[in-house]
Amino acid sequence: MTNLHKTSYFDEALETMSAQDAARYRNERLREVVAHAYAHAPAVRAKFDAAGLKPQDVQTVADLAKVPVTRKDELRELQRAEPPFGGFLAVARQQLKRIFMSPGPIYDPQGDKRDYWRWAQALYAAGFREGDIVQNTFSYHLTPAGLMFDEGLRVLGCVVVPTGVGNTELQVQIMHDLGVTGYVGTPSFLMTLLEKAEERGYDLQRDLALRVAFVTAEPFPQSLRQAFAQRGITARQGYGTADVGALGYECAEEAGLHIPHDVIVQIADPITGEPLGPGQVGEIVVTLLEETYPLIRFGTGDLSSYTEESCPCGRTSNRLLGLVGRVGDGVKVRGMFVYPHQADQVVARFPEIARYQVIVTRKAHRDQMTFRLEVEETVEDREKLERDLRDAIREVMKLRAEVEIVPPGTIPEGAKKIEDQRT
Repeated sequence: MTNLHKTSYFDEALETMSAQDAARYRNERLREVVAHAYAHAPAVRAKFDAAGLKPQDVQTVADLAKVPVTRKDELRELQRAEPPFGGFLAVARQQLKRIFMSPGPIYDPQGDKRDYWRWAQALYAAGFREGDIVQNTFSYHLTPAGLMFDEGLRVLGCVVVPTGVGNTELQVQIMHDLGVTGYVGTPSFLMTLLEKAEERGYDLQRDLALRVAFVTAEPFPQSLRQAFAQRGITARQGYGTADVGALGYECAEEAGLHIPHDVIVQIADPITGEPLGPGQVGEIVVTLLEETYPLIRFGTGDLSSYTEESCPCGRTSNRLLGLVGRVGDGVKVRGMFVYPHQADQVVARFPEIARYQVIVTRKAHRDQMTFRLEVEETVEDREKLERDLRDAIREVMKLRAEVEIVPPGTIPEGAKKIEDQRT
Protein backbone atom coordinates (compact mmCIF):
# COMPACT_ATOMS: atom_id res chain seq x y z
CA MET A 1 0.00 0.00 0.00
CA THR A 2 1.26 3.52 -0.77
CA ASN A 3 1.88 6.11 1.93
CA LEU A 4 -1.56 7.55 1.33
CA HIS A 5 -1.49 10.33 3.88
CA LYS A 6 1.21 11.98 1.75
CA THR A 7 -0.98 11.76 -1.36
CA SER A 8 -2.77 14.78 -2.83
CA TYR A 9 -6.15 15.19 -1.15
CA PHE A 10 -8.11 14.89 -4.38
CA ASP A 11 -6.09 12.01 -5.80
CA GLU A 12 -8.29 9.10 -6.86
CA ALA A 13 -5.88 6.74 -5.09
CA LEU A 14 -7.08 8.18 -1.80
CA GLU A 15 -10.76 8.54 -2.62
CA THR A 16 -11.25 5.15 -4.28
CA MET A 17 -9.04 2.90 -2.15
CA SER A 18 -10.62 -0.26 -0.80
CA ALA A 19 -12.40 -0.37 2.54
CA GLN A 20 -9.57 -2.53 3.89
CA ASP A 21 -6.88 -0.06 2.81
CA ALA A 22 -8.91 2.85 4.18
CA ALA A 23 -9.30 1.14 7.57
CA ARG A 24 -5.59 0.28 7.67
CA TYR A 25 -4.67 3.87 6.81
CA ARG A 26 -6.95 5.40 9.46
CA ASN A 27 -5.82 2.98 12.17
CA GLU A 28 -2.16 3.66 11.40
CA ARG A 29 -2.65 7.43 11.51
CA LEU A 30 -4.83 7.18 14.63
CA ARG A 31 -2.08 5.40 16.57
CA GLU A 32 0.45 8.03 15.49
CA VAL A 33 -1.80 10.95 16.42
CA VAL A 34 -2.91 9.51 19.78
CA ALA A 35 0.70 8.85 20.85
CA HIS A 36 1.75 12.37 19.80
CA ALA A 37 -1.28 14.01 21.46
CA TYR A 38 -0.79 12.18 24.75
CA ALA A 39 2.85 13.28 24.84
CA HIS A 40 2.37 16.90 23.77
CA ALA A 41 -1.22 18.06 24.46
CA PRO A 42 -1.94 18.37 28.24
CA ALA A 43 -5.73 18.33 27.71
CA VAL A 44 -5.55 15.04 25.81
CA ARG A 45 -3.32 13.50 28.48
CA ALA A 46 -5.74 14.66 31.21
CA LYS A 47 -8.71 13.28 29.26
CA PHE A 48 -7.07 9.88 28.84
CA ASP A 49 -5.83 9.72 32.44
CA ALA A 50 -9.31 10.57 33.77
CA ALA A 51 -10.73 7.69 31.73
CA GLY A 52 -7.97 5.31 32.84
CA LEU A 53 -6.55 5.09 29.33
CA LYS A 54 -3.05 5.00 27.84
CA PRO A 55 -2.21 5.60 24.16
CA GLN A 56 -1.71 1.86 23.59
CA ASP A 57 -5.38 1.33 24.53
CA VAL A 58 -6.43 3.04 21.28
CA GLN A 59 -5.14 0.94 18.40
CA THR A 60 -8.12 1.09 16.04
CA VAL A 61 -11.13 3.27 15.28
CA ALA A 62 -13.29 0.83 17.27
CA ASP A 63 -11.17 1.59 20.36
CA LEU A 64 -12.21 5.26 20.22
CA ALA A 65 -15.46 4.26 21.96
CA LYS A 66 -13.40 4.12 25.18
CA VAL A 67 -12.55 7.83 24.89
CA PRO A 68 -15.04 10.38 26.31
CA VAL A 69 -16.52 12.95 23.92
CA THR A 70 -15.33 16.56 24.28
CA ARG A 71 -18.10 18.93 23.20
CA LYS A 72 -17.82 22.44 21.85
CA ASP A 73 -19.22 24.05 25.02
CA GLU A 74 -16.62 22.16 27.05
CA LEU A 75 -13.87 23.25 24.65
CA ARG A 76 -14.89 26.87 25.16
CA GLU A 77 -14.64 26.49 28.95
CA LEU A 78 -11.27 24.74 28.68
CA GLN A 79 -9.96 27.59 26.56
CA ARG A 80 -11.14 30.10 29.15
CA ALA A 81 -9.39 28.14 31.91
CA GLU A 82 -6.20 27.60 29.93
CA PRO A 83 -5.98 30.14 27.10
CA PRO A 84 -5.71 30.19 24.24
CA PHE A 85 -6.23 26.54 23.15
CA GLY A 86 -7.37 24.78 26.31
CA GLY A 87 -4.35 22.47 26.35
CA PHE A 88 -5.13 20.82 23.00
CA LEU A 89 -2.35 22.41 20.94
CA ALA A 90 0.34 19.76 20.44
CA VAL A 91 3.03 21.82 18.68
CA ALA A 92 4.83 25.04 19.54
CA ARG A 93 2.66 28.10 18.92
CA GLN A 94 5.40 29.51 16.68
CA GLN A 95 4.84 26.63 14.26
CA LEU A 96 1.30 27.73 13.47
CA LYS A 97 0.41 29.38 10.20
CA ARG A 98 -2.57 31.37 11.52
CA ILE A 99 -4.79 31.72 14.60
CA PHE A 100 -8.51 32.46 14.19
CA MET A 101 -11.34 33.22 16.57
CA SER A 102 -14.70 31.70 15.74
CA PRO A 103 -18.02 32.43 17.50
CA GLY A 104 -18.13 31.08 21.04
CA PRO A 105 -15.57 32.58 21.28
CA ILE A 106 -13.16 29.77 20.46
CA TYR A 107 -9.59 30.08 19.17
CA ASP A 108 -8.83 27.88 16.17
CA PRO A 109 -5.19 27.19 15.24
CA GLN A 110 -4.10 26.47 11.67
CA GLY A 111 -1.07 24.24 11.19
CA ASP A 112 1.53 24.77 8.49
CA LYS A 113 0.40 21.81 6.39
CA ARG A 114 -0.78 22.37 2.80
CA ASP A 115 -4.60 22.47 2.65
CA TYR A 116 -4.70 22.00 6.42
CA TRP A 117 -8.51 22.10 6.50
CA ARG A 118 -8.88 19.41 3.74
CA TRP A 119 -11.30 21.29 1.46
CA ALA A 120 -9.49 20.65 -1.84
CA GLN A 121 -11.06 17.22 -2.31
CA ALA A 122 -14.53 18.66 -1.67
CA LEU A 123 -14.01 21.47 -4.17
CA TYR A 124 -12.64 19.05 -6.77
CA ALA A 125 -15.69 16.81 -6.35
CA ALA A 126 -17.88 19.89 -6.87
CA GLY A 127 -16.28 20.53 -10.26
CA PHE A 128 -13.61 23.17 -9.62
CA ARG A 129 -10.54 22.81 -11.81
CA GLU A 130 -7.19 24.44 -12.49
CA GLY A 131 -7.61 27.89 -14.03
CA ASP A 132 -11.08 28.55 -12.64
CA ILE A 133 -11.56 32.12 -11.40
CA VAL A 134 -13.40 31.70 -8.11
CA GLN A 135 -15.25 34.31 -6.06
CA ASN A 136 -14.82 33.37 -2.40
CA THR A 137 -17.55 35.15 -0.42
CA PHE A 138 -16.71 33.77 3.01
CA SER A 139 -15.20 36.15 5.54
CA TYR A 140 -11.43 36.51 5.72
CA HIS A 141 -11.70 38.39 9.01
CA LEU A 142 -11.13 36.59 12.36
CA THR A 143 -13.04 33.42 11.42
CA PRO A 144 -11.27 30.75 9.33
CA ALA A 145 -13.87 30.14 6.60
CA GLY A 146 -12.44 32.47 3.95
CA LEU A 147 -8.89 31.17 4.17
CA MET A 148 -10.05 27.55 4.58
CA PHE A 149 -11.52 27.61 1.09
CA ASP A 150 -8.86 29.93 -0.29
CA GLU A 151 -6.17 27.35 0.46
CA GLY A 152 -8.19 24.46 -0.95
CA LEU A 153 -8.81 26.39 -4.17
CA ARG A 154 -5.14 27.26 -4.54
CA VAL A 155 -4.20 23.58 -4.19
CA LEU A 156 -6.41 22.96 -7.25
CA GLY A 157 -4.73 25.78 -9.17
CA CYS A 158 -7.75 28.09 -9.10
CA VAL A 159 -7.45 31.88 -9.17
CA VAL A 160 -9.16 33.23 -6.04
CA VAL A 161 -11.03 36.53 -5.82
CA PRO A 162 -11.28 37.17 -2.02
CA THR A 163 -14.44 39.27 -1.93
CA GLY A 164 -15.65 38.23 1.53
CA VAL A 165 -19.18 39.02 2.64
CA GLY A 166 -21.57 41.82 1.64
CA ASN A 167 -21.20 44.55 -1.03
CA THR A 168 -23.74 42.92 -3.33
CA GLU A 169 -23.53 45.51 -6.13
CA LEU A 170 -19.74 45.39 -6.20
CA GLN A 171 -19.69 41.59 -6.10
CA VAL A 172 -21.96 41.41 -9.15
CA GLN A 173 -19.68 43.82 -11.00
CA ILE A 174 -16.62 41.73 -10.07
CA MET A 175 -18.37 38.57 -11.21
CA HIS A 176 -19.08 40.17 -14.59
CA ASP A 177 -15.81 42.05 -15.13
CA LEU A 178 -13.46 39.19 -14.18
CA GLY A 179 -15.37 36.41 -15.91
CA VAL A 180 -15.76 34.53 -12.63
CA THR A 181 -16.39 30.82 -13.28
CA GLY A 182 -16.81 29.56 -9.70
CA TYR A 183 -18.49 30.66 -6.48
CA VAL A 184 -17.84 29.62 -2.87
CA GLY A 185 -20.17 30.79 -0.10
CA THR A 186 -23.64 30.34 1.31
CA PRO A 187 -26.45 29.35 -1.06
CA SER A 188 -28.64 32.28 -0.01
CA PHE A 189 -25.95 34.83 -0.87
CA LEU A 190 -25.40 33.26 -4.28
CA MET A 191 -29.14 33.63 -4.92
CA THR A 192 -28.93 37.26 -3.79
CA LEU A 193 -26.09 37.93 -6.26
CA LEU A 194 -27.90 36.26 -9.15
CA GLU A 195 -31.10 38.19 -8.45
CA LYS A 196 -29.13 41.42 -8.27
CA ALA A 197 -27.43 40.60 -11.59
CA GLU A 198 -30.82 39.98 -13.22
CA GLU A 199 -32.12 43.19 -11.70
CA ARG A 200 -29.24 45.04 -13.38
CA GLY A 201 -30.25 43.57 -16.73
CA TYR A 202 -27.64 40.84 -17.09
CA ASP A 203 -28.45 37.69 -19.01
CA LEU A 204 -26.84 35.23 -16.61
CA GLN A 205 -25.78 32.70 -19.23
CA ARG A 206 -24.63 35.27 -21.77
CA ASP A 207 -23.11 37.99 -19.57
CA LEU A 208 -21.70 35.86 -16.73
CA ALA A 209 -19.27 32.94 -16.95
CA LEU A 210 -20.34 31.33 -13.67
CA ARG A 211 -20.72 27.57 -14.06
CA VAL A 212 -19.95 25.91 -10.71
CA ALA A 213 -20.67 26.69 -7.05
CA PHE A 214 -19.73 25.14 -3.73
CA VAL A 215 -22.15 26.08 -0.94
CA THR A 216 -22.17 25.37 2.76
CA ALA A 217 -23.05 26.77 6.21
CA GLU A 218 -26.81 26.86 5.45
CA PRO A 219 -29.59 24.47 4.42
CA PHE A 220 -29.56 23.79 0.69
CA PRO A 221 -33.06 22.74 -0.40
CA GLN A 222 -33.69 21.04 -3.72
CA SER A 223 -35.72 24.02 -4.90
CA LEU A 224 -32.66 26.25 -4.61
CA ARG A 225 -30.42 23.72 -6.32
CA GLN A 226 -32.88 23.63 -9.22
CA ALA A 227 -33.02 27.43 -9.35
CA PHE A 228 -29.24 27.49 -9.82
CA ALA A 229 -29.36 24.72 -12.44
CA GLN A 230 -31.95 26.68 -14.43
CA ARG A 231 -29.40 29.50 -14.56
CA GLY A 232 -26.67 27.18 -15.85
CA ILE A 233 -24.88 26.70 -12.53
CA THR A 234 -24.01 23.33 -11.00
CA ALA A 235 -24.06 23.76 -7.22
CA ARG A 236 -22.94 21.16 -4.71
CA GLN A 237 -22.76 21.36 -0.95
CA GLY A 238 -20.34 20.41 1.79
CA TYR A 239 -20.26 20.26 5.56
CA GLY A 240 -17.59 21.17 8.09
CA THR A 241 -16.89 23.32 11.11
CA ALA A 242 -14.45 26.07 12.02
CA ASP A 243 -12.81 23.78 14.57
CA VAL A 244 -12.13 20.75 12.38
CA GLY A 245 -12.53 21.73 8.71
CA ALA A 246 -14.09 19.51 6.03
CA LEU A 247 -16.26 16.61 7.21
CA GLY A 248 -18.43 15.84 4.17
CA TYR A 249 -19.00 16.80 0.55
CA GLU A 250 -21.25 15.92 -2.37
CA CYS A 251 -20.17 14.22 -5.56
CA ALA A 252 -22.02 14.31 -8.90
CA GLU A 253 -24.52 11.75 -7.58
CA GLU A 254 -25.75 14.24 -4.93
CA ALA A 255 -26.68 11.33 -2.66
CA GLY A 256 -25.18 12.26 0.67
CA LEU A 257 -21.92 13.77 1.85
CA HIS A 258 -18.75 11.73 1.39
CA ILE A 259 -16.65 11.63 4.56
CA PRO A 260 -12.98 12.36 3.78
CA HIS A 261 -10.70 9.37 4.40
CA ASP A 262 -8.22 11.53 6.33
CA VAL A 263 -10.57 12.29 9.24
CA ILE A 264 -12.55 9.94 11.47
CA VAL A 265 -16.25 10.76 11.69
CA GLN A 266 -18.49 8.72 13.97
CA ILE A 267 -22.21 9.00 14.66
CA ALA A 268 -22.60 8.64 18.41
CA ASP A 269 -25.36 8.51 20.99
CA PRO A 270 -25.63 12.13 22.27
CA ILE A 271 -25.97 10.91 25.87
CA THR A 272 -23.55 8.00 26.16
CA GLY A 273 -21.12 8.78 23.34
CA GLU A 274 -21.44 5.19 22.13
CA PRO A 275 -20.92 4.88 18.34
CA LEU A 276 -24.09 4.05 16.38
CA GLY A 277 -24.60 2.01 13.24
CA PRO A 278 -25.68 2.95 9.70
CA GLY A 279 -29.04 4.72 9.49
CA GLN A 280 -29.16 5.62 13.18
CA VAL A 281 -29.37 9.31 14.05
CA GLY A 282 -26.80 10.66 16.49
CA GLU A 283 -24.20 13.34 17.09
CA ILE A 284 -21.35 13.84 14.63
CA VAL A 285 -18.18 13.10 16.62
CA VAL A 286 -14.83 13.85 14.98
CA THR A 287 -11.27 12.68 15.52
CA LEU A 288 -8.65 14.67 13.65
CA LEU A 289 -5.78 12.70 12.14
CA GLU A 290 -3.57 15.75 12.59
CA GLU A 291 -0.75 16.33 15.08
CA THR A 292 -1.11 20.14 15.32
CA TYR A 293 -4.45 20.28 17.12
CA PRO A 294 -5.41 16.69 17.88
CA LEU A 295 -9.05 16.90 18.87
CA ILE A 296 -9.93 13.29 19.71
CA ARG A 297 -13.66 12.53 19.79
CA PHE A 298 -14.82 16.11 19.42
CA GLY A 299 -18.62 16.45 19.51
CA THR A 300 -19.79 18.96 16.92
CA GLY A 301 -23.34 19.15 18.31
CA ASP A 302 -24.78 18.41 14.86
CA LEU A 303 -27.10 15.43 14.36
CA SER A 304 -26.89 13.16 11.34
CA SER A 305 -26.81 9.53 10.19
CA TYR A 306 -24.62 7.70 7.69
CA THR A 307 -24.67 4.97 5.09
CA GLU A 308 -22.05 2.40 4.14
CA GLU A 309 -23.64 1.73 0.76
CA SER A 310 -21.35 2.12 -2.23
CA CYS A 311 -21.65 5.24 -4.39
CA PRO A 312 -21.73 5.04 -8.21
CA CYS A 313 -19.10 7.80 -8.35
CA GLY A 314 -16.45 5.30 -7.25
CA ARG A 315 -15.55 6.95 -3.96
CA THR A 316 -15.49 4.35 -1.22
CA SER A 317 -16.04 6.43 1.90
CA ASN A 318 -19.15 6.36 4.06
CA ARG A 319 -21.62 9.19 3.46
CA LEU A 320 -23.45 11.45 5.88
CA LEU A 321 -27.15 11.69 5.10
CA GLY A 322 -27.69 15.37 5.80
CA LEU A 323 -28.03 17.31 9.04
CA VAL A 324 -31.23 16.90 11.04
CA GLY A 325 -30.72 19.13 14.07
CA ARG A 326 -28.50 20.12 16.98
CA VAL A 327 -27.60 18.61 20.33
CA GLY A 328 -26.16 21.68 22.05
CA ASP A 329 -27.59 25.12 22.62
CA GLY A 330 -25.86 26.73 19.64
CA VAL A 331 -27.93 27.59 16.55
CA LYS A 332 -26.38 28.27 13.15
CA VAL A 333 -27.69 31.43 11.46
CA ARG A 334 -26.37 32.49 8.05
CA GLY A 335 -23.31 30.31 8.56
CA MET A 336 -22.47 31.59 12.07
CA PHE A 337 -23.25 29.88 15.36
CA VAL A 338 -25.13 31.99 17.92
CA TYR A 339 -25.38 31.00 21.56
CA PRO A 340 -27.67 31.97 24.46
CA HIS A 341 -24.72 33.37 26.42
CA GLN A 342 -24.03 35.78 23.53
CA ALA A 343 -27.66 36.93 23.57
CA ASP A 344 -27.38 37.41 27.35
CA GLN A 345 -24.23 39.46 26.81
CA VAL A 346 -26.08 41.74 24.38
CA VAL A 347 -29.18 42.19 26.54
CA ALA A 348 -27.10 42.83 29.69
CA ARG A 349 -26.16 46.20 28.20
CA PHE A 350 -29.80 47.32 28.31
CA PRO A 351 -31.35 47.22 31.80
CA GLU A 352 -34.63 48.52 30.35
CA ILE A 353 -35.21 45.12 28.69
CA ALA A 354 -37.44 43.06 31.00
CA ARG A 355 -37.52 39.83 28.95
CA TYR A 356 -36.29 38.68 25.56
CA GLN A 357 -36.31 35.80 23.12
CA VAL A 358 -34.36 35.32 19.89
CA ILE A 359 -36.48 33.89 17.07
CA VAL A 360 -34.78 32.27 14.05
CA THR A 361 -36.86 31.78 10.92
CA ARG A 362 -36.22 31.24 7.22
CA LYS A 363 -37.88 33.10 4.36
CA ALA A 364 -37.14 32.84 0.65
CA HIS A 365 -34.08 30.65 1.38
CA ARG A 366 -32.62 33.22 3.77
CA ASP A 367 -32.17 32.92 7.54
CA GLN A 368 -33.71 35.68 9.61
CA MET A 369 -32.99 36.45 13.26
CA THR A 370 -35.30 38.60 15.38
CA PHE A 371 -34.77 39.80 18.94
CA ARG A 372 -38.21 39.90 20.51
CA LEU A 373 -38.30 42.18 23.56
CA GLU A 374 -40.51 43.12 26.45
CA VAL A 375 -39.33 46.48 27.85
CA GLU A 376 -40.03 48.59 30.92
CA GLU A 377 -42.95 51.01 30.56
CA THR A 378 -40.63 53.92 31.43
CA VAL A 379 -38.74 53.56 28.11
CA GLU A 380 -39.51 56.69 26.06
CA ASP A 381 -37.27 56.47 23.00
CA ARG A 382 -37.93 52.97 21.72
CA GLU A 383 -36.43 53.70 18.29
CA LYS A 384 -33.09 54.56 19.90
CA LEU A 385 -33.24 51.35 21.95
CA GLU A 386 -33.82 49.35 18.76
CA ARG A 387 -30.90 51.06 16.97
CA ASP A 388 -28.51 50.58 19.90
CA LEU A 389 -29.56 46.96 20.30
CA ARG A 390 -28.98 46.21 16.60
CA ASP A 391 -25.48 47.70 16.90
CA ALA A 392 -24.74 45.56 19.97
CA ILE A 393 -25.97 42.42 18.20
CA ARG A 394 -23.64 43.08 15.26
CA GLU A 395 -20.72 43.66 17.63
CA VAL A 396 -21.22 40.57 19.80
CA MET A 397 -22.87 38.05 17.46
CA LYS A 398 -21.38 39.25 14.13
CA LEU A 399 -24.82 39.14 12.51
CA ARG A 400 -27.60 41.56 11.67
CA ALA A 401 -30.96 41.06 13.37
CA GLU A 402 -34.38 42.62 13.46
CA VAL A 403 -35.72 43.99 16.75
CA GLU A 404 -39.38 43.62 17.73
CA ILE A 405 -40.81 45.15 20.90
CA VAL A 406 -43.87 43.20 22.07
CA PRO A 407 -46.44 43.80 24.84
CA PRO A 408 -45.65 42.52 28.36
CA GLY A 409 -46.61 38.88 28.81
CA THR A 410 -46.04 37.96 25.15
CA ILE A 411 -42.89 35.94 25.85
CA PRO A 412 -43.81 32.91 28.00
CA GLU A 413 -42.14 32.36 31.35
CA GLY A 414 -39.23 29.94 30.90
CA ALA A 415 -39.18 30.31 27.10
CA LYS A 416 -36.02 29.15 25.30
CA LYS A 417 -33.60 32.02 24.81
CA ILE A 418 -33.12 31.03 21.17
CA GLU A 419 -36.15 29.54 19.42
CA ASP A 420 -35.32 27.96 16.05
CA GLN A 421 -38.57 27.92 14.06
CA ARG A 422 -37.03 26.80 10.76
CA THR A 423 -38.24 23.56 9.25
